[in-house]
Amino acid sequence: MSFARLAAPTVALMVALLPASVPAQTPSGDPSTPGHSPMHGKPVSHAPHEPAHHQPAHHDPGHHAAIHHAKAPAHPLHPAWHAPPPPPPPAPVAPVVPAPVVPPVQAKGSNTGLPLPRFASLRADDVNLRGGPGTRYPIQWVYKRRDLPVEIEREFDVWRLIEDSDGVKGWVHQATLVGSRSFVVVAPQSPPTSGDSAAGSSESNAAGASVAGSQLLRSEPREDAAVVAILKPGVIGRIRACPAGSDWCRVSLKEYAGWLPRAAFWGLLPGETIQPP
Repeated sequence: MSFARLAAPTVALMVALLPASVPAQTPSGDPSTPGHSPMHGKPVSHAPHEPAHHQPAHHDPGHHAAIHHAKAPAHPLHPAWHAPPPPPPPAPVAPVVPAPVVPPVQAKGSNTGLPLPRFASLRADDVNLRGGPGTRYPIQWVYKRRDLPVEIEREFDVWRLIEDSDGVKGWVHQATLVGSRSFVVVAPQSPPTSGDSAAGSSESNAAGASVAGSQLLRSEPREDAAVVAILKPGVIGRIRACPAGSDWCRVSLKEYAGWLPRAAFWGLLPGETIQPP
Protein backbone atom coordinates (compact mmCIF):
# COMPACT_ATOMS: atom_id res chain seq x y z
CA MET A 1 0.00 0.00 0.00
CA SER A 2 2.83 2.37 0.86
CA PHE A 3 4.57 1.75 -2.46
CA ALA A 4 1.40 2.35 -4.46
CA ARG A 5 0.82 5.77 -2.89
CA LEU A 6 4.38 6.84 -3.58
CA ALA A 7 4.44 5.67 -7.21
CA ALA A 8 1.48 7.76 -8.41
CA PRO A 9 2.97 11.17 -7.53
CA THR A 10 6.26 10.19 -9.04
CA VAL A 11 4.66 9.31 -12.43
CA ALA A 12 2.69 12.53 -12.43
CA LEU A 13 5.85 14.52 -11.80
CA MET A 14 7.67 12.80 -14.66
CA VAL A 15 4.83 13.57 -17.10
CA ALA A 16 4.88 17.20 -16.07
CA LEU A 17 8.64 17.46 -16.69
CA LEU A 18 8.46 16.16 -20.29
CA PRO A 19 8.78 18.78 -23.13
CA ALA A 20 5.51 19.96 -24.65
CA SER A 21 6.60 18.83 -28.11
CA VAL A 22 7.24 15.22 -27.11
CA PRO A 23 4.15 13.05 -26.65
CA ALA A 24 3.91 11.40 -23.31
CA GLN A 25 4.53 7.67 -23.46
CA THR A 26 2.39 5.26 -21.68
CA PRO A 27 4.00 2.89 -19.27
CA SER A 28 3.38 0.15 -21.73
CA GLY A 29 5.79 1.93 -24.19
CA ASP A 30 3.16 2.54 -26.99
CA PRO A 31 3.27 6.20 -28.02
CA SER A 32 0.40 5.75 -30.53
CA THR A 33 -2.26 6.11 -27.85
CA PRO A 34 -1.34 9.23 -25.93
CA GLY A 35 -3.35 10.37 -22.95
CA HIS A 36 -4.30 6.87 -21.66
CA SER A 37 -3.14 5.73 -18.24
CA PRO A 38 -2.67 2.03 -17.58
CA MET A 39 -3.48 2.68 -14.01
CA HIS A 40 -6.93 4.17 -14.39
CA GLY A 41 -7.99 3.01 -17.90
CA LYS A 42 -9.51 6.44 -18.84
CA PRO A 43 -8.12 9.35 -20.91
CA VAL A 44 -5.90 11.88 -19.26
CA SER A 45 -7.45 15.30 -19.47
CA HIS A 46 -5.36 17.99 -21.20
CA ALA A 47 -4.76 21.43 -19.96
CA PRO A 48 -7.71 23.76 -20.55
CA HIS A 49 -5.61 26.20 -22.60
CA GLU A 50 -4.52 23.51 -25.09
CA PRO A 51 -7.69 21.94 -26.56
CA ALA A 52 -7.08 20.55 -30.03
CA HIS A 53 -10.21 22.08 -31.45
CA HIS A 54 -9.33 25.61 -30.15
CA GLN A 55 -5.81 25.91 -31.55
CA PRO A 56 -5.35 29.17 -33.51
CA ALA A 57 -5.15 28.66 -37.25
CA HIS A 58 -1.77 29.22 -38.76
CA HIS A 59 -1.70 32.43 -40.99
CA ASP A 60 -1.05 31.46 -44.62
CA PRO A 61 -1.22 34.34 -47.15
CA GLY A 62 -1.54 31.89 -50.00
CA HIS A 63 -4.46 30.21 -48.28
CA HIS A 64 -6.31 33.50 -47.89
CA ALA A 65 -5.60 34.41 -51.50
CA ALA A 66 -7.01 31.09 -52.59
CA ILE A 67 -10.11 31.63 -50.51
CA HIS A 68 -10.54 35.17 -51.85
CA HIS A 69 -10.18 33.92 -55.39
CA ALA A 70 -12.70 31.21 -54.79
CA LYS A 71 -15.22 33.80 -53.55
CA ALA A 72 -14.76 36.10 -56.58
CA PRO A 73 -17.88 36.45 -58.71
CA ALA A 74 -18.08 34.09 -61.63
CA HIS A 75 -17.89 36.91 -64.23
CA PRO A 76 -15.24 37.36 -66.89
CA LEU A 77 -12.15 39.10 -65.64
CA HIS A 78 -11.97 41.50 -68.61
CA PRO A 79 -13.70 44.94 -68.29
CA ALA A 80 -17.40 45.13 -69.04
CA TRP A 81 -18.16 45.80 -72.77
CA HIS A 82 -19.80 49.09 -73.57
CA ALA A 83 -21.23 50.21 -76.90
CA PRO A 84 -19.02 52.78 -78.67
CA PRO A 85 -20.30 56.36 -78.50
CA PRO A 86 -22.22 57.54 -81.56
CA PRO A 87 -20.16 59.47 -84.11
CA PRO A 88 -20.36 63.25 -83.85
CA PRO A 89 -22.80 64.94 -86.23
CA PRO A 90 -21.22 66.16 -89.46
CA ALA A 91 -20.09 69.73 -89.50
CA PRO A 92 -22.43 72.06 -91.36
CA VAL A 93 -21.33 72.65 -94.92
CA ALA A 94 -21.09 76.27 -95.88
CA PRO A 95 -23.03 77.15 -99.00
CA VAL A 96 -20.93 77.44 -102.09
CA VAL A 97 -20.83 81.04 -103.14
CA PRO A 98 -19.87 81.48 -106.77
CA ALA A 99 -16.94 83.72 -107.39
CA PRO A 100 -17.88 87.09 -108.78
CA VAL A 101 -17.51 87.41 -112.50
CA VAL A 102 -14.66 89.76 -113.16
CA PRO A 103 -14.81 91.32 -116.61
CA PRO A 104 -11.63 90.86 -118.59
CA VAL A 105 -9.33 93.81 -118.73
CA GLN A 106 -9.85 95.49 -122.07
CA ALA A 107 -6.74 96.15 -124.09
CA LYS A 108 -5.83 99.67 -125.03
CA GLY A 109 -4.26 101.10 -128.16
CA SER A 110 -0.51 101.64 -128.01
CA ASN A 111 -0.87 105.12 -129.57
CA THR A 112 -4.25 106.49 -128.54
CA GLY A 113 -4.82 104.64 -125.27
CA LEU A 114 -8.39 103.96 -126.39
CA PRO A 115 -9.95 100.56 -125.70
CA LEU A 116 -9.51 97.72 -128.17
CA PRO A 117 -11.50 96.52 -129.93
CA ARG A 118 -13.69 99.53 -130.68
CA PHE A 119 -15.84 100.71 -133.56
CA ALA A 120 -15.36 103.64 -135.91
CA SER A 121 -16.72 104.76 -139.29
CA LEU A 122 -15.12 105.55 -142.64
CA ARG A 123 -14.69 109.27 -143.11
CA ALA A 124 -14.76 109.38 -146.92
CA ASP A 125 -16.07 107.55 -149.95
CA ASP A 126 -12.59 106.48 -151.06
CA VAL A 127 -10.51 104.57 -148.48
CA ASN A 128 -7.60 102.25 -149.33
CA LEU A 129 -7.26 98.99 -147.42
CA ARG A 130 -3.62 97.86 -147.38
CA GLY A 131 -1.91 94.60 -146.51
CA GLY A 132 0.32 96.22 -143.86
CA PRO A 133 0.81 99.36 -141.77
CA GLY A 134 2.46 101.56 -144.41
CA THR A 135 2.24 102.93 -147.94
CA ARG A 136 4.82 100.41 -149.09
CA TYR A 137 2.26 97.62 -148.62
CA PRO A 138 -0.05 96.91 -151.56
CA ILE A 139 -3.65 98.08 -151.69
CA GLN A 140 -5.99 95.09 -151.28
CA TRP A 141 -9.34 96.84 -151.36
CA VAL A 142 -10.89 100.28 -151.93
CA TYR A 143 -13.96 101.20 -149.89
CA LYS A 144 -16.57 103.38 -151.56
CA ARG A 145 -18.99 103.59 -148.59
CA ARG A 146 -18.86 106.60 -146.39
CA ASP A 147 -20.00 105.99 -142.78
CA LEU A 148 -19.38 102.24 -143.18
CA PRO A 149 -18.78 100.84 -139.66
CA VAL A 150 -15.46 99.07 -139.07
CA GLU A 151 -13.95 97.44 -135.96
CA ILE A 152 -10.46 98.59 -134.95
CA GLU A 153 -8.38 95.69 -133.59
CA ARG A 154 -4.79 97.01 -133.44
CA GLU A 155 -2.79 100.22 -133.61
CA PHE A 156 0.63 100.79 -135.12
CA ASP A 157 1.81 104.36 -135.33
CA VAL A 158 -0.79 106.13 -137.52
CA TRP A 159 -2.17 102.91 -138.95
CA ARG A 160 -5.15 100.88 -137.75
CA LEU A 161 -5.94 97.25 -138.36
CA ILE A 162 -9.68 97.06 -139.10
CA GLU A 163 -12.30 94.42 -139.92
CA ASP A 164 -15.59 95.02 -141.76
CA SER A 165 -18.96 93.29 -141.48
CA ASP A 166 -17.90 90.69 -144.09
CA GLY A 167 -14.82 89.67 -142.10
CA VAL A 168 -12.31 91.39 -144.41
CA LYS A 169 -9.24 92.69 -142.54
CA GLY A 170 -6.54 95.19 -143.47
CA TRP A 171 -4.73 98.37 -142.55
CA VAL A 172 -6.03 101.91 -143.08
CA HIS A 173 -4.65 105.32 -142.15
CA GLN A 174 -6.11 106.90 -139.03
CA ALA A 175 -7.06 110.02 -141.01
CA THR A 176 -9.63 107.98 -142.96
CA LEU A 177 -11.59 107.10 -139.80
CA VAL A 178 -14.04 109.02 -137.65
CA GLY A 179 -15.37 108.22 -134.20
CA SER A 180 -19.08 108.59 -134.99
CA ARG A 181 -21.10 105.39 -134.55
CA SER A 182 -22.85 103.85 -137.51
CA PHE A 183 -24.43 100.50 -138.33
CA VAL A 184 -25.09 98.28 -141.32
CA VAL A 185 -28.23 96.17 -141.61
CA VAL A 186 -27.71 92.37 -141.74
CA ALA A 187 -29.99 89.70 -143.12
CA PRO A 188 -32.41 88.05 -140.67
CA GLN A 189 -31.37 84.67 -139.32
CA SER A 190 -34.70 83.17 -140.36
CA PRO A 191 -37.54 84.50 -142.48
CA PRO A 192 -40.69 85.64 -140.61
CA THR A 193 -43.48 83.12 -140.30
CA SER A 194 -47.05 83.64 -141.38
CA GLY A 195 -48.03 84.29 -137.78
CA ASP A 196 -45.48 87.09 -137.53
CA SER A 197 -46.80 88.62 -140.74
CA ALA A 198 -50.38 88.49 -139.42
CA ALA A 199 -49.29 90.14 -136.17
CA GLY A 200 -47.36 92.85 -138.00
CA SER A 201 -48.64 96.20 -139.13
CA SER A 202 -50.51 96.90 -142.34
CA GLU A 203 -47.35 98.33 -143.85
CA SER A 204 -45.49 95.03 -143.55
CA ASN A 205 -48.42 93.11 -145.00
CA ALA A 206 -48.65 95.49 -147.94
CA ALA A 207 -44.95 95.05 -148.63
CA GLY A 208 -45.57 91.35 -149.27
CA ALA A 209 -42.49 89.60 -150.55
CA SER A 210 -40.27 92.63 -149.88
CA VAL A 211 -40.44 91.90 -146.11
CA ALA A 212 -38.69 88.56 -146.55
CA GLY A 213 -34.95 88.93 -145.88
CA SER A 214 -35.36 92.48 -144.51
CA GLN A 215 -35.40 94.13 -141.07
CA LEU A 216 -38.30 96.20 -139.76
CA LEU A 217 -37.66 99.62 -138.25
CA ARG A 218 -40.33 100.15 -135.57
CA SER A 219 -41.68 103.22 -133.83
CA GLU A 220 -41.22 101.73 -130.33
CA PRO A 221 -38.79 99.17 -128.86
CA ARG A 222 -41.23 96.25 -129.02
CA GLU A 223 -42.26 93.68 -131.60
CA ASP A 224 -45.88 94.82 -131.87
CA ALA A 225 -45.02 98.48 -132.51
CA ALA A 226 -45.85 100.15 -135.82
CA VAL A 227 -43.39 99.63 -138.69
CA VAL A 228 -41.63 102.82 -139.78
CA ALA A 229 -39.51 101.41 -142.61
CA ILE A 230 -38.37 98.15 -144.19
CA LEU A 231 -34.56 97.95 -144.26
CA LYS A 232 -32.71 95.67 -146.62
CA PRO A 233 -29.32 94.13 -145.73
CA GLY A 234 -26.43 96.52 -146.44
CA VAL A 235 -28.31 99.72 -145.56
CA ILE A 236 -26.15 102.10 -143.49
CA GLY A 237 -27.44 104.36 -140.72
CA ARG A 238 -26.44 106.12 -137.49
CA ILE A 239 -26.75 104.73 -133.96
CA ARG A 240 -28.37 107.28 -131.66
CA ALA A 241 -28.78 105.34 -128.38
CA CYS A 242 -28.57 101.81 -126.98
CA PRO A 243 -29.94 101.67 -123.41
CA ALA A 244 -28.30 99.34 -120.91
CA GLY A 245 -30.04 95.98 -120.61
CA SER A 246 -32.21 96.58 -123.65
CA ASP A 247 -32.30 94.50 -126.83
CA TRP A 248 -33.23 97.58 -128.86
CA CYS A 249 -31.31 100.61 -130.16
CA ARG A 250 -32.62 103.90 -131.49
CA VAL A 251 -31.22 104.59 -134.96
CA SER A 252 -31.72 106.99 -137.84
CA LEU A 253 -31.14 106.93 -141.59
CA LYS A 254 -31.99 109.67 -144.00
CA GLU A 255 -35.48 110.89 -143.05
CA TYR A 256 -36.39 107.83 -140.95
CA ALA A 257 -35.86 107.20 -137.25
CA GLY A 258 -37.00 104.41 -135.04
CA TRP A 259 -35.94 101.29 -133.11
CA LEU A 260 -34.05 98.24 -134.33
CA PRO A 261 -33.19 95.06 -132.43
CA ARG A 262 -29.49 94.67 -131.72
CA ALA A 263 -29.47 91.45 -133.70
CA ALA A 264 -30.71 93.31 -136.80
CA PHE A 265 -27.48 95.21 -137.50
CA TRP A 266 -23.66 95.05 -137.22
CA GLY A 267 -21.57 97.76 -135.59
CA LEU A 268 -22.04 97.20 -131.83
CA LEU A 269 -20.01 95.32 -129.24
CA PRO A 270 -21.88 92.67 -127.18
CA GLY A 271 -23.70 94.39 -124.33
CA GLU A 272 -22.37 97.79 -125.31
CA THR A 273 -24.28 100.85 -124.10
CA ILE A 274 -24.48 104.07 -126.09
CA GLN A 275 -25.86 107.14 -124.41
CA PRO A 276 -28.00 109.53 -126.45
CA PRO A 277 -26.22 112.70 -127.59
